[in-house]
Amino acid sequence: MKVILQKNVKSLGNAGDMVEVNDGYARNYLFPKELAKPATEGNVKNLKKQKKAEEKKKQAEIDRARALAEKLDKSPVEIETKAGEGGRLFGSVTSKEISEELQKQHNIKIDKRKINLKDPIKSLGVTNVEVKVYPNITGTLKVHVKEQ
Repeated sequence: MKVILQKNVKSLGNAGDMVEVNDGYARNYLFPKELAKPATEGNVKNLKKQKKAEEKKKQAEIDRARALAEKLDKSPVEIETKAGEGGRLFGSVTSKEISEELQKQHNIKIDKRKINLKDPIKSLGVTNVEVKVYPNITGTLKVHVKEQ
């Protein structure tokens, strides 16, 4: 019997998959626990519609992420902090500070964990920082650290 899985089932597959199972397994386990539904014509059409809608939604997310990455490339962030001799900072500039300044200056909200800062910035000048916007989509943010 062909069924469409409603939820992930460990030994069968993921939600939305169409799989072949024994009749008894389907009637006695999968259907009562609402883990699957029969693969009728109507259910298969609904499944195809759902997959198209999900694909469209995912594509829209990717488009938004690319637009955000381009916006980050064009939006440098300026941070003023105290510095000593030779341009060395008292303390350092962290991803949290970069995130807060990006929100203040350009009204772009980015989680501090998505800012890929290998080491905190400890000197004056311009630093290019990679920002992970979406899986496989990154933007480069210019962080300009000035003396206060």
